[in-house]
Amino acid sequence: MLEKHLNSTTEITESVPTESFRLFDTILVIDDSLTNLEVLYATLSNLGYEVLVEMDGLSAIEQVKNNPPDLILLDIMMPKIDGFETCRRLQADPETKDIPIIFMTALTDSVEKVKGLKLGAVDYITKPFQQEEVLARIQVHIKLRRLNQELDEQKQQLEERVQARTAELSQTLEELKRTQLQLVHTEKISSLGQLVAGVAHEVNNPIGFISTNLYHANQYANDLINLVKLYQEKFPTPGNEIEEAIETIDLGHISEDLPRLISSMKLGSDRIRGIMQSLRNYSRTDGVEKKAIDIHEGIETTLMILQHRLNAQTYRSGIQIMKSYGNLPMIECYPGQLNQVFMNLLANAIDAIEEQMEGKEYDKGKSRSSDGEEFTPIIYISTSLDREYVSIQIKDNGQGIPESTREKIFQPFFTTKPEGKGTGLGLSICYQIVTEKHGGILDCNSSAETGTEFIIKIPLYHH
Repeated sequence: MLEKHLNSTTEITESVPTESFRLFDTILVIDDSLTNLEVLYATLSNLGYEVLVEMDGLSAIEQVKNNPPDLILLDIMMPKIDGFETCRRLQADPETKDIPIIFMTALTDSVEKVKGLKLGAVDYITKPFQQEEVLARIQVHIKLRRLNQELDEQKQQLEERVQARTAELSQTLEELKRTQLQLVHTEKISSLGQLVAGVAHEVNNPIGFISTNLYHANQYANDLINLVKLYQEKFPTPGNEIEEAIETIDLGHISEDLPRLISSMKLGSDRIRGIMQSLRNYSRTDGVEKKAIDIHEGIETTLMILQHRLNAQTYRSGIQIMKSYGNLPMIECYPGQLNQVFMNLLANAIDAIEEQMEGKEYDKGKSRSSDGEEFTPIIYISTSLDREYVSIQIKDNGQGIPESTREKIFQPFFTTKPEGKGTGLGLSICYQIVTEKHGGILDCNSSAETGTEFIIKIPLYHH
């Protein structure tokens, strides 16, 4: 039966299913001894392996290229080219170098065994064969190969996910740019246009450390894969090489640091997602009908978009946000328009604080005037129920609005800001949104000593 198999090897290999559809592990046995081939063929076939056989190295190399097996049993002493040369050629070919090779030899010289392992063989078995030993070594190395293939697949999947996430981030940024172009002729996009650079900075920070962490995560993955391969090469007697490799890559550090890297990348991704969601919420177009929403979500969305302006700058300390939220019901309103009101009022509060701090020095988180007077910039935001209204107060401790100017602040195109910094439409649009669109009230209280407070009142019920 084996002689018939040898005479029709080509026909048999052509009928073998491709690897993706193979039901059984395939083992190629290469030996010039018909007796050895018969023993191994019978033993392995009875255990469910698909067995291919060749009697010389050249024919075996051709067989491997046409029908790659899962494992190769290779005799050393053979005609034409010996087992060492056969192994060298297989290891030199990128398409066959990952197939595990186990040498079969009657040689007892350790030098010859070491030579085979250096050429790329994963193990050796001695003749005469011990069936249990042969089967144990075959099972171990087929399992190791599968684990190695799974590691390679996981690494590939990780790289694909990183590329997909990078593409998603690029697409999100493109969507942001398109949104800006679509709203360029409105007051809303006017305020967004002033914030783009800061928002980009807020996005670039988490992108930066995600990119850095991906580099280290990739290095750790390569180190772990190389360690598995080294263990595979040195099995079953790992020796000092494994211990040295573990110390070299600092396996303990990898075990602790890799989960931290992944966790920090998730935090960065969540931060980017939050910023993008805030921008989408702010720039959304309201429908014809009002919607019931949580007013606090709109405030928090606006604060997130303005975060880069609240952070400490080279010329001042960070602006503190003091919040006192009441227990409010859902409010029927136009959410996008109210977000625009919050954006204008908070941006104006920041501007007023920065005007108040002009000429003061930044010192350890606080601003000091030339005579040493301390000033801590604060914006207070509070919400409450006021009879049939929901009341939102936004107050700053910046430079107040002069009384002569206060009566004009809601007039279209009126502005006290330098040319090019303001359109004069911000507060006018806020007044229109609150009073005309929502039937509410927008008041302003201001003084040079206490700063400015805007009070927004939105009816609880739509009449």
